[in-house]
Amino acid sequence: MMEFPGCRGHRAYLSSAPHYDFPRYRQLVHEITLAFSGISREVLLIAGRLRDQLARPDLAQHLARLQEREQEKLQLTAQLQLARQQAQDQPEVDAHQQEVRELKHKLIKTIEAISEILQDLKYDSEEVE
Repeated sequence: MMEFPGCRGHRAYLSSAPHYDFPRYRQLVHEITLAFSGISREVLLIAGRLRDQLARPDLAQHLARLQEREQEKLQLTAQLQLARQQAQDQPEVDAHQQEVRELKHKLIKTIEAISEILQDLKYDSEEVE
């Protein structure tokens, strides 16, 4: 599975326990959020062009679904990072470990869904009409 800079950043943040370096982590999250926002705007422009100029609403729909799943993945990743911190700070609370496992499972399912959408996009974009 691909690792993003935010994952390494979060691991570094957790390793700074118990005196977490939150300002540095917050700055990293801000930078990543800006990058994702820029990518999202570009994808929306491409989807609009596919739909309006190239008459490929099917491909535009794949991109819309991809955007939704990527948003879900981002939210799950943030939830997982918080759950990991709680599990690290309170290792005696089994519910935190369970939450980490559940969020990892949801994240894997979301990544699988993203992969399927990408495959559909590839297949449909290769069709010759």
